Amino acid sequence: MSISRRDFIYKSAMLFPALHLTSLYGRTNKQSTLRVGAIGIKGMGWSDLSSILKVSNVSCTAICDVDDAVIQERQKQLQGLGQKPKVYKDYKELLKDPEVDAVIIGTPDHWHCLMLVDACKAGKAVYVEKPIGNSIVECNAMLAAKDKYNSIVQVGQWQRSQKHFKDAIDFVHSGKLGKVRLVKAWAYLGWKKRVPIEPDGPVPAGVDYKAWLGPAKTRPFNPNRFHYNFRWYWDYAGGLMTDWGVHLLDYALLGMKVSDPNSIMAAGGKFAYPDDAGDTPDTLTTVYEFDGFNIQWEHATSISGGPYSREHGIAFIGNNGTLVLDRNGWEVIPEMDRMEAVPYQKKVDNGLDLHMQNFVEAIRTKNSNILNAPLEVGSHIAKFSQMGNIAYRTGKKIYWEKDKQRFKEAEANKLLAAGYHNGYKLPQA
Repeated sequence: MSISRRDFIYKSAMLFPALHLTSLYGRTNKQSTLRVGAIGIKGMGWSDLSSILKVSNVSCTAICDVDDAVIQERQKQLQGLGQKPKVYKDYKELLKDPEVDAVIIGTPDHWHCLMLVDACKAGKAVYVEKPIGNSIVECNAMLAAKDKYNSIVQVGQWQRSQKHFKDAIDFVHSGKLGKVRLVKAWAYLGWKKRVPIEPDGPVPAGVDYKAWLGPAKTRPFNPNRFHYNFRWYWDYAGGLMTDWGVHLLDYALLGMKVSDPNSIMAAGGKFAYPDDAGDTPDTLTTVYEFDGFNIQWEHATSISGGPYSREHGIAFIGNNGTLVLDRNGWEVIPEMDRMEAVPYQKKVDNGLDLHMQNFVEAIRTKNSNILNAPLEVGSHIAKFSQMGNIAYRTGKKIYWEKDKQRFKEAEANKLLAAGYHNGYKLPQA
């Protein structure tokens, strides 16, 4: 089903009434200091916090992590930046802090839904890392909370704020490529090696492992499942499909002005390292079928030589030529003499920094319509990527029913929701 670019990015902002924000938003203007709290500050959470602190009149008033070693390291770094935040190990206590206007959620994926819903209830603006949820059902719950509390929420898909991505999509929309019949998106990550098998062991000192697990299945502590490597386990994340796929497939959809596929099929496996410790496939090909064209996703770990000699990217393959886009720039390769080549256009800015500036501006102007990656965008592409994983896990071609937010196949529908354990339940707005 085709939709306009404007509708795809901003449809929710158009449909809902003007924001009625809490007093915390009310005191936030260009002259006052925006007070930020960060939850989960090991990886991207720290990158996000470091970036937002570059914006004028922004301070860090609170940080939260389940690992004392991470807290101590970040405290020293923040002190060097002139910041002296309060420290929390329970994110709910941070959300109660009246000196926090906005929160950054940089935890593993399986925690995003619970934390975002709680943050919206607490009246905070939210910057949440991608993918926003670890299941299709979670994404819908997060949207419901954002809508109910009229929250300003930006998703960490920072390419949405980068000029060369916008320029490339504008070229696709110009029609100069001719009919685009195939879009390829891929991530070939040579630096990603096997996950070695490690024995279970004691929980590291200073780590609240029970809190880290949260709604995930209770398991003995294993270093493979902690910090960055959580991405390779279905309990917490969705592998490269929901890590890099949400970034790149987002632009495939944006370029083609489409939303929901007719069908999805996927094949792959642990072909490089069949005996490693991870769950998710190290090699995967996924095909999303639309009317008149397909979108194809590929990923492979431990291989750097992806299509068009790029380790990652998106290629819009048209009758007249192919536009190839990645985080470094874009170019157009003509098909014979049907069009002029476009030489390589290098990136000219820092996407993450611009994304944070956009988030802060939306808060200060109380205008969610200007967000470059609102929750609607993050929710849609997270669900789209989950569809690919569900097709892989069922081993079948599956068909999506947009109006019902479910598949035609009962086996696929069993994977719409992530399991909640340890007394946790899917949050309700």
